[in-house]
Amino acid sequence: MAKSSSLKSTIAVSLNNYLDAGAIVAGASGLTLWQNYLNLTEVNLGWLNFISANCLGAAIGAIIGGFLADKYGRKFIFTYNLLVYMTGVLLVMLSVNFPMLLAGFLITGISVGVGVPASWTYISESSEINNRGRNICISQMSWGVGPMIILLLGMCFAPGGYLFGWVESLATAIGGADMSVEAVNVFSSRIVFFSLFIVAFIAWNLQRQLQESAEFEANKASGQKTGMLDNIKLLFTNNVAVKTVAFLATIYLTWNLVASVMGFFQPHIYETAGGVSNEQANWMNCIQWGIIVVTTLIASQIVDKVSHKFIYILGLLFALSAWFVIVGIGVDGPAGLWAFAILWGIEGGLSVQIFYALWGSELFPAKFRAGAQGLMFFLVRGLSAVWGLIFTFIYGENGEGFTVAAYCMIALLLISLVVGVIGAPKTQGKSLEQITKERYGDNY
Repeated sequence: MAKSSSLKSTIAVSLNNYLDAGAIVAGASGLTLWQNYLNLTEVNLGWLNFISANCLGAAIGAIIGGFLADKYGRKFIFTYNLLVYMTGVLLVMLSVNFPMLLAGFLITGISVGVGVPASWTYISESSEINNRGRNICISQMSWGVGPMIILLLGMCFAPGGYLFGWVESLATAIGGADMSVEAVNVFSSRIVFFSLFIVAFIAWNLQRQLQESAEFEANKASGQKTGMLDNIKLLFTNNVAVKTVAFLATIYLTWNLVASVMGFFQPHIYETAGGVSNEQANWMNCIQWGIIVVTTLIASQIVDKVSHKFIYILGLLFALSAWFVIVGIGVDGPAGLWAFAILWGIEGGLSVQIFYALWGSELFPAKFRAGAQGLMFFLVRGLSAVWGLIFTFIYGENGEGFTVAAYCMIALLLISLVVGVIGAPKTQGKSLEQITKERYGDNY
């Protein structure tokens, strides 16, 4: 691929991050509406999180998608995967019962997982040496733009929103004038999911036009075996690869256990523990995502020039500060809520996910680069799914256990900080080929 096209291809592939985070936040922003419409319990909500793009659905998709990308190519994933995503979103849009909603979340989540390792791998492989971090940050910025737009749409279409009159008209035109209030209200969430369907269709058309990764083509031309079992065997029998998986999975898991809960439950937490309205909760979340986008944009300009370890530490210090606010001030007043929202927003722009995506695509050879990322993503999102269920029990029906949950979050973030500081690699200014040769020798 021509190096001049790296930014263009990065933007096209980064739409997957928009769709990933957008699917999570679309579900989260309308969670109360679906709960009222289908009479869901907190446990039902936990199951939606468990199998969604936030957790298990993505975990299943990632381990499949990673090894498929190594065997058949990154472009193979881009050609077909978003068709699955559109199917899942369509099912959510048409849901009239909990099993339909659950199935829609699962299918969407699987598609998200399939796309993640191929996307991060493709971005790194198509980037110039001195722009690899920038391009990963741009991809991460898309992960912030998606929720911000989805939340804005959710607020406009939500009950009491500026466009809710139009939602009511559409709902009664489709379902009749005798629809319940809850059935009418949930149409706002259906429309938000339809917006994801439109973006997925646009992204699918853009990604089908991309050229295959030059590194994948070179590895394929070498004649080495690229079967899933062959690559899994190589991954687990190479000491360097095993240690790298352990390092990356640890820093990402401990951070993601916190981030996954906040990504799905944050508006719900603001409403129950913070005592604000659904509209206020979504506005706070939207502003927080705006902070994430701006911070990531700033990070994209310095990440290839400043020590990765320094930025990594800075991001986690902001994350820890946010949770210390919870313990010290609480979220039952505006000061605590806003302090938490701002600090967690800055953390999101400097998050561990940026370095997990960057290092995960740098520290493995092309032969099983996507597969290794898929395996780690499977482990992380799968365990996050279990944690999401546990969190609902710690948190309680009305947020009575939120302080205990906050201490758990602080402990997890501290682990991510310590392990990251100890194991942070020095890869700046090096090509992927050079990094591979230094770590694995000439045979990969």
